[in-house]
Amino acid sequence: MKQGINPNPNTVHPIAGYEKEIYVKPTIRNPNILVGDFTYIADSEFESHVTHHYEWNGDKLIIGKFCQIAAGVEFVMNGANHQMNAVSTFPFYTLEGWDMNPPAMSDLPFKGDTVIGNDVWIGQNAVILPGVHIGDGAIIGANSVVGGEVSPYTIVIGNPARELRKRFDDELIHLMLKLRWWDKSIEEIDTLIPILSCGDLEKAKAEITALLRQ
Repeated sequence: MKQGINPNPNTVHPIAGYEKEIYVKPTIRNPNILVGDFTYIADSEFESHVTHHYEWNGDKLIIGKFCQIAAGVEFVMNGANHQMNAVSTFPFYTLEGWDMNPPAMSDLPFKGDTVIGNDVWIGQNAVILPGVHIGDGAIIGANSVVGGEVSPYTIVIGNPARELRKRFDDELIHLMLKLRWWDKSIEEIDTLIPILSCGDLEKAKAEITALLRQ
């Protein structure tokens, strides 16, 4: 608790008097967008950042807890895909007057759901393409275009996004994935903040190891 206020995942504006940062979950209206507690975006709304998301495709955008989404980020969904197994990619069926029936779903390059893990930081103006899976604790560099899987606790940058490096060694990554701090109660997370914000990774590793042994 800070200044007598408990964190509340159903608060839209978690910074008093500032409307350009919101917790996403309480603003969602689309049933095919699922967002975890305390994930925020640096904007006054979220759903316009999810493009080409047509209900007949049935694809979902699933984002975990405690993600940090910068301004200008775009989640491109499967509706953006054109038929690629024909000699033209032009979508005649979507435009007025053209004599073409919609192609079968099997003829479209459907990539499945887009899934973002927990505690993921997505940098400004990054683009997340359809069907991408991003692991817990990953960092997506500004202006990156992500078209493939991103492993947990990995930093990716560029267009197309490529791995820059792992954030931690394998031991600490294993401990963090086992700890799953984002699934704990607000009270428990509060007590973990000194570890979660510790820049001494060896100290953090030792303390997490001790916690997991309890």
